[in-house]
Amino acid sequence: MRPPSRPAAVLFDCDGVLADSEGLVNRLVAEELTARGWPLSAGQARETFLGMALPEMMPVILARCGPLPADWGAMLSRRITAALMEEVEAIPGAPAALAAAAAAGLPLAVASNSTRGELRTKLDRLGLAHHFGGRLFSFEDVARPKPAPDMYLAAAAACGAAPGDCVVVEDSLLGAKAGIAAGCRVLGFTRETDAAVLAAVGARPFATMAELPGLLGIEE
Repeated sequence: MRPPSRPAAVLFDCDGVLADSEGLVNRLVAEELTARGWPLSAGQARETFLGMALPEMMPVILARCGPLPADWGAMLSRRITAALMEEVEAIPGAPAALAAAAAAGLPLAVASNSTRGELRTKLDRLGLAHHFGGRLFSFEDVARPKPAPDMYLAAAAACGAAPGDCVVVEDSLLGAKAGIAAGCRVLGFTRETDAAVLAAVGARPFATMAELPGLLGIEE
């Protein structure tokens, strides 16, 4: 089998790829919505909102909970950011895989459907922000969040690379769709998402972060 070609840049999702944050965020979302009359477990919150940015979550929430305080979204983001600062850990093997990509000289960027503040908090706590040289993109930085391609197009441009020459590392269906729509090669991390779901939209599934350097064509 022909070995994978080395990309011009690697564009990472954050939640579920670098930061083991999805369980924490889903728990907080479930607690908030349960208190407002929509009983949800953390698992049900994950199934409902996986990969979605807050603007896309809001119509679903409003339909079930009715009107919310004008600052509810900002309040939820502050609560999540505070919890991330105290609790979030790295996905096993992600720091080493990221360091290997950086050591190989690949330009790196992050594209996340979280808020700008949440994204920065996660990367700072995990000690990973320095790998990206400021190439950090949240849904607040583009016109449309994932599954639209905007975030990955912006990330590729920030790396000085054509999207078709970039690899996207994703773990959600919406994120994989965004990478494919941008014209990137997508690697689908299957820690929380079924491989068949990711493969069905054109992603190449992989199971552990130890595999990533080989899939990027940088393994010795």
